Amino acid sequence: MKPAKISKKAIVLLSGGLDSTTCLAIAQSRGFNIYALTIQYGQRHQAELLAAKKIARHYQVQKHLILKIPLTAWGGSSLTDLKLNVAQSRSFQSMAQGIPETYVPARNLIFLSLALAWGETLHVEDFFIGVNVLDYSGYPDCRPAFIHQFEKLARLGTKLGVEQNWKLKIHTPLIHLAKHQIIQEGTRLGVNYAWTHSCYHPRPNHAPCLKCDSCLLRAKGFQLANLEDPLLNRFFRK
Repeated sequence: MKPAKISKKAIVLLSGGLDSTTCLAIAQSRGFNIYALTIQYGQRHQAELLAAKKIARHYQVQKHLILKIPLTAWGGSSLTDLKLNVAQSRSFQSMAQGIPETYVPARNLIFLSLALAWGETLHVEDFFIGVNVLDYSGYPDCRPAFIHQFEKLARLGTKLGVEQNWKLKIHTPLIHLAKHQIIQEGTRLGVNYAWTHSCYHPRPNHAPCLKCDSCLLRAKGFQLANLEDPLLNRFFRK
């Protein structure tokens, strides 16, 4: 059987957050036609989903697929179990120790598997995910070893991999960047960070709590980048 022609398409996992939006901008700057995948996994708010929709429209992606996969069925994370509290006002030293309660069991493994399945039907070889090992070193599914092993597994467990030597590549352009470096790169590419959402536990109007780990890391990133976070202007300044 003659192998299917692979076009320059890429699937980008788009949460609506700062990292995934920067990752999308990087993929597009490299000349890829973007197919965005957003997972509505039962997170405790809709702010991410609304942000992802707006960002996908702005970047005029080829298709924005939103899948509803309720990881609340088993919980195990403060992001999916409303009975658990999201940690607030932690020190950066504390954040660097161990796996936090915001870890969602096997989330990136599940998300990448879904992207892989969609990619096989589209004959896509390139996948982008905004994992980062510096700010989120506690998450085992954000580490280079996980990404490398997933690539190998994907080639072994798919029809394209077995029959057509699928040259699948998972791009992780942010994996070794600090938050301020990610922000600087996104700013260079024209990312409007006012549209992005990072907070784990936003207020009812979707404004960030400014106290969770993600909010604190974001604030530190903008401070070190010598830039103002436009999201704060959107919600807190008139």
